[in-house]
Amino acid sequence: MLLKYIIYAKEVRNVDCIFCKIIKGEIPAKIIYEDDKILAFKDISPIAPTHILFIPKEHIESVNFLENQHIDLVGEIILKMKEVAAKLGIGDEGYRIVNNCGNLGGQTVGHLHFHLIGGRQMQWPPG
Repeated sequence: MLLKYIIYAKEVRNVDCIFCKIIKGEIPAKIIYEDDKILAFKDISPIAPTHILFIPKEHIESVNFLENQHIDLVGEIILKMKEVAAKLGIGDEGYRIVNNCGNLGGQTVGHLHFHLIGGRQMQWPPG
């Protein structure tokens, strides 16, 4: 049986996950922000002038896999999104934070991620 998960410096990563490969530097990305828990990079198919993905460095499949131990991590991601939005000049005019969960929710990569989207007028309903 193929080992699917590997532990790197106390973090679990899925060896088949494209976002885990970006975290490890195996796949290039335009990094916007990085610390020991979070990575943010430009979306390769942006839907707005600003479209950045924020991911935890720990492999978590989706919101459905979040547990009480992840409360601080998700809070840190949201606060970092606010900070980056301000630095990019979209904080005051407004932006959207999106999380897709599961196939019907539009999740295409099985790694928890949040989209920071801005720089244009958002529409409602979104999809």
